[in-house]
Amino acid sequence: MSGYRGILIGCGFFASNHLHGWADLPDASIAAVCDLDADKARQLADTFGIDRHGTDIDKLIAQIEPHFVDIATTTPSHLPLVRTVAAPGRLVICQKPMADSVADARAMVTACETAGATLIIHENFRWQAPFRDAMRIVATGQIGTVDHARFSFRHGYDNYINQPYLAQTERFAISDVGTHLFDLLQVFCGPAASVSCATQRRNPIVRGEDSFAALVTHQSGAVSVADCSFESRLTPHRFPQTTGVIEGTAGVIEIAEDYMLTVHGPTGRRTFSAEPSVPGWGVRPWHVVQESVVAFQRHAIAVLDGASGPMPSGRFTVGTVALVDAAYLSAAEGRRVTLQPQEVT
Repeated sequence: MSGYRGILIGCGFFASNHLHGWADLPDASIAAVCDLDADKARQLADTFGIDRHGTDIDKLIAQIEPHFVDIATTTPSHLPLVRTVAAPGRLVICQKPMADSVADARAMVTACETAGATLIIHENFRWQAPFRDAMRIVATGQIGTVDHARFSFRHGYDNYINQPYLAQTERFAISDVGTHLFDLLQVFCGPAASVSCATQRRNPIVRGEDSFAALVTHQSGAVSVADCSFESRLTPHRFPQTTGVIEGTAGVIEIAEDYMLTVHGPTGRRTFSAEPSVPGWGVRPWHVVQESVVAFQRHAIAVLDGASGPMPSGRFTVGTVALVDAAYLSAAEGRRVTLQPQEVT
């Protein structure tokens, strides 16, 4: 065991991606896994050669004294777990969605700040290779000041095979994918100011909405659009790709199918592939997500090193939770909803 020691909490569907990702990085390792289901914890520990596992997070923390804790559980457990694991100097990583309410999200931020811990949200869309490239291009000023963005996540893949709980949740598409898309919109356009949203329930087996479209205004004056559908009958389906357009005062970035990225600028246009590599443990088409997990975790190590601030931070993501809530309110009441200014450092 060398480098930073961590504990993974939550041994469900996505946990293996977390563990594979940490195993790829020499500067950090998972020393224990924890889950309320003892069998799940033991099986995952055995699969990845991890010595310690169990159901009692307090006991594991006392044994390991981790530098970081990676929370990969369902949303309702996030606040109590963050309160439990926050400690001086510790990095607390929390899977998205951060919280079910703005109040809970703010309480998570307060818990970490009071304890002297750093809170970062595992928001992996912004760490996908095409969006990392787009952020670098915007940062260099090649397309000027961003004043519009549009991101689309539409497919017909049967998500309910691997994640059957998605069909039973009352808040589905906006909470699950809208969280990702709203984070991206605010990365490129800044904090949201208002939202108008409409939802659909296109598949009768789901309890909540499986499609939505949202129009967002931003404090910067930019206007953006996010749309999502789990019932778009494309052949082949695009899952799990996100397409998009980012428009600035001097140019445009297009993120198309198959990861082709086109930059339109004052000197013309160029097109290149932004497709990520497939991790040694990965497989297409999941590689865009799997590689982004490693990219995010590499960033988390930089945060532990003191070389970077957390992206996204807990404070930033409070604004995303507020935007999700506002989108649901807009859809329910058929009106535009104005958001309170959020502190997004």
